[in-house]
Amino acid sequence: ETALGWVFQYALIDTTGKHNLAELRSLQDWYVRYYLQSVPGVAEVAPVGGFVRQYQVNLDPNALLAYKIPLEKVVATIRESNNDVGGRLVEFSGREYMVRGRGYIRSLADVENVVVGNNPKSGTPLLLKQLGRVVLGPDIRRGVAELDGQGEVTGGIVIMRFGENALKVIERVKAKLAEIEPSLPPGVKIVTTYDRSDLIDRAIETLKGTLVEELIIVSLVILIFLWHIPSAIIPIVTIPITILIAFIPMFGMKITA
Repeated sequence: ETALGWVFQYALIDTTGKHNLAELRSLQDWYVRYYLQSVPGVAEVAPVGGFVRQYQVNLDPNALLAYKIPLEKVVATIRESNNDVGGRLVEFSGREYMVRGRGYIRSLADVENVVVGNNPKSGTPLLLKQLGRVVLGPDIRRGVAELDGQGEVTGGIVIMRFGENALKVIERVKAKLAEIEPSLPPGVKIVTTYDRSDLIDRAIETLKGTLVEELIIVSLVILIFLWHIPSAIIPIVTIPITILIAFIPMFGMKITA
């Protein structure tokens, strides 16, 4: 994709003030984006603005030293604890049951209760919360999105696939946004911040107007120079036909304006 693929952009705003930027960004990343990526002709929906929520573990160096736990082991244990594990089938009473270990992290308590090792004195499991604090915080931001000077917002940029018709893709994106907007949380709205379809429509209207003007001017010039209507009809009719014929290879090669 190139910069020409940037065909549509929107912002998520909260009129009630009940949702912060982190919640709006999560709504964009895990709900709106996947709906729009299913639209035919859309290559990517790039998120902008807001805060990406993450679990942040602030370790106590003294606790690590006291329990003799290396930092690498803590990192590896947290990574391995956030995983779903598939098992085999268990047959019971003529039925088969699939065994699956569900281990994805869903809350702060799940992270805090990760077993890092054993207490050398008591032999009891050593939990992560005994080595530091686990909090929710924002990821490092590389950009900020602001709307009309009213403050920060979060949103997305719709990137079109190469070779697609931009006007049709934008129409499908708008239809999908209208479909999902009623299911958004109360007070949350989707505001269009960039829409290339307006530019495309105005360009088409300009082209139509220019073609009509040029056709009239050329026809008048031919009539004035030839001063014979039957002879002038031949070039007047031939010129538009040749222009239309030039579009046939473009249509065959699927080249849009």
